[in-house]
Amino acid sequence: MTSTSKTVVFFGNERLVSGLASTDAPLLRGLIAEGYHIAAVVSHHSESSSRNQRPLEVAEIAAEHNIPVLLPNKPLEILEQLVRYNADAAILSAYGRIIPQSIIDIFPFGIINVHPSLLPKYRGSTPIESAVINGDTKTGVSIMQLAAEMDAGPVFAQTEIPLTGTETKFEVYDQLSSKGAELLLQILPDILDGELRAIPQNESAASYCSLLEKSDAWLDANSLTATEAERKVRAHLEFPKTKMKLANKDIVITKAHVVEAKENILDIVCNEDTYLRIDELIGPSGRKMDGKSFLNGYAAG
Repeated sequence: MTSTSKTVVFFGNERLVSGLASTDAPLLRGLIAEGYHIAAVVSHHSESSSRNQRPLEVAEIAAEHNIPVLLPNKPLEILEQLVRYNADAAILSAYGRIIPQSIIDIFPFGIINVHPSLLPKYRGSTPIESAVINGDTKTGVSIMQLAAEMDAGPVFAQTEIPLTGTETKFEVYDQLSSKGAELLLQILPDILDGELRAIPQNESAASYCSLLEKSDAWLDANSLTATEAERKVRAHLEFPKTKMKLANKDIVITKAHVVEAKENILDIVCNEDTYLRIDELIGPSGRKMDGKSFLNGYAAG
């Protein structure tokens, strides 16, 4: 462990995509390993309110290191407590709450945010899903100075990764989570020493992505090509999912690929006379199965 006199507050869950089941919280673990004094971990209950009632992993890590955990409904509820910590900066990764300027202003070096896109592209809550569903050939992580306007603050540094067009959102997350933690830990000493300054974003190049809703799950094959539909399957895994009706049964598609011609009901006719073959799905029983098992169990006859 290296030694530092700097004190930081950690905001977040370190779950960069909706529906992610687990993570090893590389950023929080890295900050601890580098010897930063973590005055508190600020998170919230929403990630543990699913039907599985999963505990917050960042809270478990904090408990291991005797770090206080704060779970306010709104950040302003803990303003006075944050002031008392006298921290140099706050580090934010996937916090999922709007941070008012009065909270940002508590910290001499502000709040430093790890955002999983190459800003100013994909400001908003679903940058990883957007990169997958749009067929981007690359994406990345931006280390930025948090501002009151969503993801509009100046950027300290970026790192990018190539995309092959086969990754699921979880595979992209794994790469960006690791890359983001590595980059932040590399440049944080220079930020806190005042040697690294953030550069304003190009506002004219900004683009935005929206929060996904349950209603986004349904697959409209008439409006999407097979290629676009296959991207949706990879981008929407776990939440909001990709749903359709097949053999009069509601199913969730979990894996698919583009084919040249239709052979059976597993081949979905999409826009522009293209075809999407369902390789794997969740059937009415709630069990994941391959296409052949669905044909034998539900579509026979």
